[in-house]
Amino acid sequence: MVMALRMRAGTWSTGLQRALYGARALGTGASPAGQAVLPFEAIPQCPGNKWVRMLRIWKEQGQENLHLEMQQHFQELGPIFRYDVGGVPMVNVMLPKDVEQLQQVESQYPIRMPMEPWLAYRQHRGHKLGVFLMNGPEWRHHRLRLNPDLLEPRSTQKFMPMVDKVARDFSQSLRKKVLQNARGSLTLDIQLSIFLYVIEASNFALYGERLGLLGPNPNPASLNFHQAMQVLMKSTAQLNLMPQSLSRWTSASVWAEHFQAWDTIFQYANNAMHNIYQELALGRPQHYSGIVAELLLNSDLSLDTIKAHAVELTAGSVDTTSYSLLMTLFELARNPEVQHALRQESLEAKAALRDSPHRVTTELPLLRAALKETLRLYPVGLTVQRRVASDLVLQNYHVPAGTLVILYLYSLGRNPDVFPRPERYDPRRWLNKGSSSNFRHVAFGFGVRQCLGRRLAEVEMLLFLHHVLTNFLVKTVSSEDIKMVYRTVLMPSHYPLLTFQAVD
Repeated sequence: MVMALRMRAGTWSTGLQRALYGARALGTGASPAGQAVLPFEAIPQCPGNKWVRMLRIWKEQGQENLHLEMQQHFQELGPIFRYDVGGVPMVNVMLPKDVEQLQQVESQYPIRMPMEPWLAYRQHRGHKLGVFLMNGPEWRHHRLRLNPDLLEPRSTQKFMPMVDKVARDFSQSLRKKVLQNARGSLTLDIQLSIFLYVIEASNFALYGERLGLLGPNPNPASLNFHQAMQVLMKSTAQLNLMPQSLSRWTSASVWAEHFQAWDTIFQYANNAMHNIYQELALGRPQHYSGIVAELLLNSDLSLDTIKAHAVELTAGSVDTTSYSLLMTLFELARNPEVQHALRQESLEAKAALRDSPHRVTTELPLLRAALKETLRLYPVGLTVQRRVASDLVLQNYHVPAGTLVILYLYSLGRNPDVFPRPERYDPRRWLNKGSSSNFRHVAFGFGVRQCLGRRLAEVEMLLFLHHVLTNFLVKTVSSEDIKMVYRTVLMPSHYPLLTFQAVD
């Protein structure tokens, strides 16, 4: 989609700067040869009053169209611009070259802005922080102790059979429902079922415990967790961009909902931790019992600290993984030729994966590419943020140390200069040589601060889709684009109806 450049009040000075310094194409990261680095103040400024912008966020209870607004600003102002909400200045970027520049100057303690509502809850309740909310040496200390069990192949292979068991159970349960229908197909809103699958798989991998969510009568506590996650995401979006000193008066009811949601999520984690601690107290297990058990047995982290990390892994992954799976199914349903190619790949790998599910990361390259393509179009984590530790140059502008730089993944993924025909769902674009090594795929972040739960999320998605594709033909009632909204994560405004038809 190409929008015309519009002249609006407050943009004349920006237009003059661009006329003087030379406009640059959105897809170009290079500067004209010999051009002097421009000062920070020369970076185009997003028009509008920062306080009016903040009040609009409060009035609308969030910024559901944030991704579209930023896309429009990039098209009007260029690949870099300054943005300010309620006195918080930021520099927004959207090109792979800028990600590379950010990584090159990254220190051993990359700084990411914490979510203030999440911090406020933990401080008020006296809970420890997990690595998602930490910065500085404390972050590095904990991250180095968590990486081996969550990111290194020798460890991730251990929880893959657990995830595979849940994915098989999901497909078998859905197949049973489908075959009960005389037509051999079933049309439904599958989102809640996917959400329950992700909780079940994550819980099994983390705590070594099955919850029984895939049966006909899901555990009420897990349904409460689902509702709490929905409230958490919505309330975070409402509170995150407004100073706490103001929102505590203007949004007291939202704060109450936010705290209640976290209470439910922490109670959920408490129960799981209690069960595993009891098991370990009886003696060292003779087999792999999940990520948390390994941390309790082998790390020097305290019980409360491990719980804090586990809560963040659960809360930060359930919605993101489930929405990515839903949008992948939707795109496969309206791109049957892509779905056919993926099914053929899964069928050819079926025998190998039956006994060795850890090979899912190597046996299904096209399916991995499809997940990248989904995350390109629908990045559940809309941004990647860094408060830069040293001066750097972005798009030939000087950016001083301490500046908050925000990469917008939605705009990156839909830039036609980076991704030709960006509106097209084409997983094969990721199979070209060099397609994944030039900072085009950063949905899980980059560098040493990339998503800690990345491997678990990838395995949950790959195995889920592998078993669905080998069991069902997926169709959609409507092929129309789905409007996406930003509520802490980028999510569909409504869930598509999908038809699952059993295949032999």
